[in-house]
Amino acid sequence: MELTIGLFGTCGSSRWRDPFVQHYTAAGIPFFNPQVDEWDETMALEEARHLAEDCIVLFPVTSETYSLGSLTECGFSILQAIELDDRRDFVVMVEHSLEPSLTDPSLRKESLKSRALVWQHLRKLRLPNVYLVDTLVEMLEASLVLFEAARLRHPLERFNPHKR
Repeated sequence: MELTIGLFGTCGSSRWRDPFVQHYTAAGIPFFNPQVDEWDETMALEEARHLAEDCIVLFPVTSETYSLGSLTECGFSILQAIELDDRRDFVVMVEHSLEPSLTDPSLRKESLKSRALVWQHLRKLRLPNVYLVDTLVEMLEASLVLFEAARLRHPLERFNPHKR
């Protein structure tokens, strides 16, 4: 487990990460930002590593894009929360609407359906390391509390026989 916050979720032209990056940088909190100006497939390995190893993974699915990829990635990560390492924490936000500028009827329908399904499935899982929030402000607040808890727990890893 890496003592890092992974900033996954909505990409594209979204700027949701900006206040998170500013806050984490000012506080000295390590983070991974997969959104870069020129992404290419060589970056996939590093992104996959962070998705599998960061102690806190954030997944906001905002209304700015159809977010079909983010919704899929969110589901995959929750499976990791169940199966791989229950010491990692996941914070998820799914906005239940789309911006009016997203006008493709087929994509709108699929996105809204996927958002509703993902949200309802997450609510029923009741996993102790998955946190559901309604806003980005709540997501930032939750990430800061979870990071402090992870920072305090991190030295205990040496006593865990499965992590030696």
